[in-house]
Amino acid sequence: MGTGTHGSNETAPPAAQQRVAALVRRARAAQREYERWTQEQVDEVVTAAGWAIVDPEHNRALAELAVRSSGLGNVADKMVKNRRKTMGLLRDLRGARSVGVIAEDPARGITEIARPVGVVGAVVPSTNPAATPANKIINALKGRNAIILSPSPKGAATCALLVGYVHAELDRVGAPRDLVLQLEAPVTKDLTAELMRQVDLVVVTGSQNNVRAAYASGTPAIGVGAGNVAVIVDDSADLPAAARRIRQSKTFDNATSCSSENAVVILDAVYAAMLGELEREGGVVLDAAEKSRLQSVMWPDGELNPAVTAQSAGDIARLAGLPRAADAAFLMVEETGTGAAHPFSGEKLSPVLAVYRARDFAHAASVVAAIYAYEGAGHSIGIHTSDDAHVMQLGLELPVCRVIVNQAHCFANGGNYDNGLPFSLSMGCGTWGRNSISENLNYRHFLNITRIARVIPPREPSEDDLFGSYRAKHGL
Repeated sequence: MGTGTHGSNETAPPAAQQRVAALVRRARAAQREYERWTQEQVDEVVTAAGWAIVDPEHNRALAELAVRSSGLGNVADKMVKNRRKTMGLLRDLRGARSVGVIAEDPARGITEIARPVGVVGAVVPSTNPAATPANKIINALKGRNAIILSPSPKGAATCALLVGYVHAELDRVGAPRDLVLQLEAPVTKDLTAELMRQVDLVVVTGSQNNVRAAYASGTPAIGVGAGNVAVIVDDSADLPAAARRIRQSKTFDNATSCSSENAVVILDAVYAAMLGELEREGGVVLDAAEKSRLQSVMWPDGELNPAVTAQSAGDIARLAGLPRAADAAFLMVEETGTGAAHPFSGEKLSPVLAVYRARDFAHAASVVAAIYAYEGAGHSIGIHTSDDAHVMQLGLELPVCRVIVNQAHCFANGGNYDNGLPFSLSMGCGTWGRNSISENLNYRHFLNITRIARVIPPREPSEDDLFGSYRAKHGL
């Protein structure tokens, strides 16, 4: 169970303090009741929360409202995402122990007991206003916690609809409704900051300003880093398959995912052939004048224009006055530089792909390193290859927490049915991305673990065991 309020409340307006405190009191009372439930009861609650979004009627209503209220993405893909992410998460949680004794190691004399963290405060983005909160709700409930959501303004209505569906399912299984709550609209920065201070754990997906605020809140926090995925295509790749996967990933939900490819680095030996395959998949390579027009529309004042975020390639082309690309599945711009002077090297949150040409594999890796020195360090890299040595080189040398091999990146990075990563919408980026975790956020991050240590036969080493070889080598 949680320990109460953390940090200082001195800077928060009294009204914000009181509104949040009232929600936290309700959530804490519900959590104290819930933490006495059995694993079987908890698993039914988890299933209930999953059905709240997977129910086909609910899923469609949530997807339609998300697109209507946020203007981001498209309904069909959001429905796929809501279902797939939740189904995959429930698969991961099936049979996972999160109540009582969860592990025993007789040889070490260690018994592990799962305990709740208490009340979770979850900050969720407008890009996935149903799938992300659902993921966090389910993970929190798996650990016998309560959760209070802080949605973005554009996602608040969708999040509220989801919470209503969850409440109906909690009623069905006899669980307290106050296990899942949401800050009431309008959700202000003061309210979110106060929520961060008063809960027992903060989990943040979304803007880096919110992530930094969470880490500064005085409350234990898990935030995730910025995406800006690059993918390498080497000279051993299956080019048609690579192009198909990149198109599937780059266009899904109009590139709302932080795991959508933002740059492709192609080795010189297959550069022309790979561009041809990408064009066959519906990509359009812009010329220098078209690239300039697109850049002026996407970054009119040096900041990414919200008018292009998560819009279709055709809509972006029309906005930029690019009639030749009006029917494109995605837009491609050839790029050579990285950094603020080359904005296409950063995250674009749209079906726009920067294309780099590399002399060889070492050069390709250095291009990606330069991209990540600007934005996206720690997140992930994709590679299309038949050369496992190239895969291992990326894992050993680049500042990334995931290397995605021969897969559509936005589907694979957050867990997929054909890889072993946990299903998640929040990817830890390690210290490279200034995060406290380097793995996909999952239910274990919502647990405290108590360890019982019993006496075992002693295993005390002698001095010679530890230092004999060292002393002999150095003549000590």
